[in-house]
Amino acid sequence: MVVLDEKRVDSKIESNEESSSKSEADQIFTVEIFKIIKEAQQQHGLRHGDYQRYRGYCTRRIRRLRKVLHVTQGDKRHFKKKDITDAMVKDEKFLHIPLMMAERAWGYAMQLRQESNTEPRKKFHLVSRLRKAASYSLQLQKLCESTKCDARTKLEAQAYVAWIHGSLHFELQLWKHAMENLKKAQMVYEKLAPALSEEDQVLYKQRVEELSPSLRYCAYNIGDESAIDDLLKMRSHGQGDLLANLDSLIAQTRERRAEVLHDVEWRGRSFSVRPERVRLFLISEQELDTTIERGEDNSAKITLLENFLMDCKDAISAVKDEQKSELNTKGRPQAGAPVSSLQYLLSYLTNIRLTRTIQRNLLMVESTQAALADKNENAVEGRKVRPQDLTRLYEIILQNFNELQQLPGLEDDFQYQQELEEKIKCYKAFRCFYIAQSLATLRRWQDAMALYKRAELYVSQALNGKHLNADLKAQLLKLKKDIEGEEFSAHAYSVLEGETEEDDNGIIIGVKAGTRTKKPLAERLSEYREDTSLLSRSPNVYKLPPDMRPIPCKPLFFDLAYNFIEFPSLEEKIETSASGSKKAGAGITGFVKGLMGWGGSGKK
Repeated sequence: MVVLDEKRVDSKIESNEESSSKSEADQIFTVEIFKIIKEAQQQHGLRHGDYQRYRGYCTRRIRRLRKVLHVTQGDKRHFKKKDITDAMVKDEKFLHIPLMMAERAWGYAMQLRQESNTEPRKKFHLVSRLRKAASYSLQLQKLCESTKCDARTKLEAQAYVAWIHGSLHFELQLWKHAMENLKKAQMVYEKLAPALSEEDQVLYKQRVEELSPSLRYCAYNIGDESAIDDLLKMRSHGQGDLLANLDSLIAQTRERRAEVLHDVEWRGRSFSVRPERVRLFLISEQELDTTIERGEDNSAKITLLENFLMDCKDAISAVKDEQKSELNTKGRPQAGAPVSSLQYLLSYLTNIRLTRTIQRNLLMVESTQAALADKNENAVEGRKVRPQDLTRLYEIILQNFNELQQLPGLEDDFQYQQELEEKIKCYKAFRCFYIAQSLATLRRWQDAMALYKRAELYVSQALNGKHLNADLKAQLLKLKKDIEGEEFSAHAYSVLEGETEEDDNGIIIGVKAGTRTKKPLAERLSEYREDTSLLSRSPNVYKLPPDMRPIPCKPLFFDLAYNFIEFPSLEEKIETSASGSKKAGAGITGFVKGLMGWGGSGKK
């Protein structure tokens, strides 16, 4: 399982090694030695003090590197030693071999130190392994001193050599030499930290603090407090090639880092850009404005922005892939943890994408407005445009601004959020204006006037802002004038069409809803109303066919006098029962039945 995990971690590195076929003779290598060993130690046992596991990882890593780089030492039966020489270094992975061999020897030494508590004889083996680690570290330093490596790699190699030799002299109880080497390593790490990114600075500062107890112990065993002051004065006296050239090497490191990592400063924070695709994208982003200004018309500018947005999408994907690999390696960050550099870089790229999308949509708005002003003589994309098209574009712009407000790492940036709020109010005013224009074309004057009022409110709120540029303020002032004119026009049309509501004194107090009549002219001859539909091809003069009305059904017989017959009273003819009560009459039905012989005898 351990081998599978290691292969998964190194799969990306080895795939790049196998696919690399170009000549790299002129390439300058950057090997972050301390960061490489620190990550390897944390991932393979040293987090729990398991040096044996870390030593096994170093062995397997060396085997994989030699196999991929084709520098194997013989075959299964025969061994032929093959050291890495300066002529063989065509890739920075060649420098990883002596580094991993030194780490393997150092890890074995630390394992023996743990075991020497019960077995004192293992201290001799411990010193032997540290001597081996010092030998491999010198080999690494010799390879890094060539012109193929940059200044940071040289600094890191010299600091690593000083630390390994300091550890060896510490075990040999050569306190003065141990203190000298450890102080060199500490000074290099301390001076190198400010030239790196924020995340790397934390690691190097921790390393400086880790070396402090060993230095104090060495000074205590020396018994001479002035030894520390002498070491601190080495830099001013120019003793040693490392300390004498420290400032120049650090300056060279910063220049090289600016070329390789491409630092970016945004919203008061600086962070490094490592993916090659992202660095190239940011370079093109710096030149985009100049390229857009050279565009012939809005259509050409929109095409340039769309191509740029495709590149931005690829750059964001590259950062997300690196973020996933970091999560697989380090695990998910805890809740409430500060935003990492990768996450901040992702927010920066997302901000660029959304900002450029808004810029593209505004160019489309300009084209649509020009087509509307020319009454669709210059239609966009060969089709007629309507105010609804502008409403849709402004809706997309507002959605982009809402996404900008939710970018990670900028939730607490008050100035940033305030700038976005002011711009959102601006574009809400434009959206309300064109929605009102759409309603006006449908002759819904009441809704149109309400939206003109809302747009005017947004304009007044946006003009009170402090972060709007002059161009946007000029557009808002022009919009305010347009709103006033359109509002009066809608009100006038509503009066002409009778959509007004008057009080008892005849003063207009509002606009009625739904007063537009559908009655034909024949039914409203007594009313005066301007109706443009009467001049059209289908005027509403008379309703044809007319509405159907109910009429009586056809009678069963035509003896109309039957309904007015009054029959004589026959109460005296009604027989009385034996009890003296009268027998109830059968009415007209019984009379008819008696005449026709239908009633029977009536006997029980």
